Amino acid sequence: PGNPHKTLHCQVSGYSLTDNSYATGWIRQREGKPMDWIFHQWGGGNFYQNEALKNKFSFSRDTSAGTVTITGQNLQPEDTAVYYCVRYPTVIQTNTNLYKNSTAMKAKHSLRTEKDSSIFLHKLT
Repeated sequence: PGNPHKTLHCQVSGYSLTDNSYATGWIRQREGKPMDWIFHQWGGGNFYQNEALKNKFSFSRDTSAGTVTITGQNLQPEDTAVYYCVRYPTVIQTNTNLYKNSTAMKAKHSLRTEKDSSIFLHKLT
């Protein structure tokens, strides 16, 4: 922050953004706070986003280039975070948590990843 607008780009590898076996999206980790799910989009196009953040972030993807972009508008000091581009190899609706390797992280939209798969593809600050 200090910059009211910020754009982050993520180049994925090892899979196609159009492969509906995968969802790609963004999450963030603010210091001392639970992890925030921001959005994810399936290869087939189905898109889900955190309603509480929908006026804060916009998204785009370029399937031919394999890039997913997030743009923050009117960013405030409380938006200071590590932002992660993430892939969900297998996502299953659960109750109230985002799970990675059995570690619960609070998120508005509940997701579960495969036990042995890493969801962190790209770390951006």
